[in-house]
Amino acid sequence: MNAGKSGVVSVGILCADILGKTINELPEKGKLNLIDKISLQIGGCAANVAIGLAKIGVPSGIIGRIGEDSLGIFVADTLQKEKVNVAGLKRARDMSTSASMVMIDAGGERSIIHSLGANQYFCFNDIDKQIVSQSKILLIAGTFLMPSFDGEGTRKLLQYAGEQGVLCCMDTAWDATGEWMTRIESSLPYLDWFMPSYDEGCELTGQTNPSAIAAVLFSKGVKNVIIKMNAEGCYVEPANEEGFMVSSFSRVKAIDSSGAGDSFCAGFITGLYHGWSILQSATFANAVGAHCIMEIGTTSGIKPLDEILEFITEYNS
Repeated sequence: MNAGKSGVVSVGILCADILGKTINELPEKGKLNLIDKISLQIGGCAANVAIGLAKIGVPSGIIGRIGEDSLGIFVADTLQKEKVNVAGLKRARDMSTSASMVMIDAGGERSIIHSLGANQYFCFNDIDKQIVSQSKILLIAGTFLMPSFDGEGTRKLLQYAGEQGVLCCMDTAWDATGEWMTRIESSLPYLDWFMPSYDEGCELTGQTNPSAIAAVLFSKGVKNVIIKMNAEGCYVEPANEEGFMVSSFSRVKAIDSSGAGDSFCAGFITGLYHGWSILQSATFANAVGAHCIMEIGTTSGIKPLDEILEFITEYNS
């Protein structure tokens, strides 16, 4: 695929995550609750996918914006330690790095309080086009959380990448503004793969059946669709083919769902990178997501390629 090109570049949001577990309820005003553990970890859709790919063994780079503060130093250092190419990172002196407070309950479900920080001002002019043009695959990660890039900036980047022969993918976040399709419709014709969650797909299209969601997205110009179906697995509908479900690895014990969707994307993109079949890619994506939720943190549980493939074989034996 794309002779002369190498690696995957993730473009989008980066942040520092302060994770707390176990938090089943907030303390009363002015009071204090004790919890089991607090940790500082890297987060943000683009960072999670970039690290996930690197841990699996796929050459990985990232483009985004961080502040020149202690959290920004932490984010950049962590990416480098995980062997992610950070040449595309922009550092802004007058901005704080985006951060989240992640509250994890006894069932592993998370609730998040988020500050956009430097991500709020990330824009098309921050993009190093040479990094994009040299990549096999581009992922836009964190759409709806980048107000200066969502919409026209995203469209311009996807159009440019497609013209350079780069395979273009997009994963969305939750749109707290409620604009949904209005914000991304112009970008959709440039997508080779669109990979929203089921809930996001419902909001984007007004449909609740996965095949109906895909039909609306196809009508907007998307070439291929894969929908993350939470604990059920995923729904895949390639261009001009019948859609199908791929079951999750439901017997694993969920510890923390943080980053599960991003890990899924890293797994699926791994399959695209290696030229696997769509079924094999989707199965691998589910397996990477399963590894993610078995440990606390957005990327802590992700293993190298061979270990995940072995897990799939053993699980199905």
